[in-house]
Amino acid sequence: MINDWNATLSNLRKGGAAFAKHNPAVVTAYRGLNEALGQAKHLDDKTRELIALAVAVTTRCDGCISSHSAAAQKAGATVEEVSEALGTAVALNAGAAYVYSVRAIEAFEQMDK
Repeated sequence: MINDWNATLSNLRKGGAAFAKHNPAVVTAYRGLNEALGQAKHLDDKTRELIALAVAVTTRCDGCISSHSAAAQKAGATVEEVSEALGTAVALNAGAAYVYSVRAIEAFEQMDK
């Protein structure tokens, strides 16, 4: 096992409670943003959580991975659906690396010699 994801989620929640105590306005606003997602009408919870999990991987956020893994499981996602969503994340990361490689070559070629 690489990580204890249940512990990661538990620690995140504890840390979040401490952050909320010290900066309630920001945490309230953040929670409001997440609550607004729950009011969406076109994507079901499972689809939103699969997207969130893929984004969590591309942004390399362990807290997001733990939180959205739990939520995806609760929403009824299967490991096959999660694997397929993560395959999209892998492809997008490769695509982003390609696009930024093009940009890096362009920058390199524009530099004064």
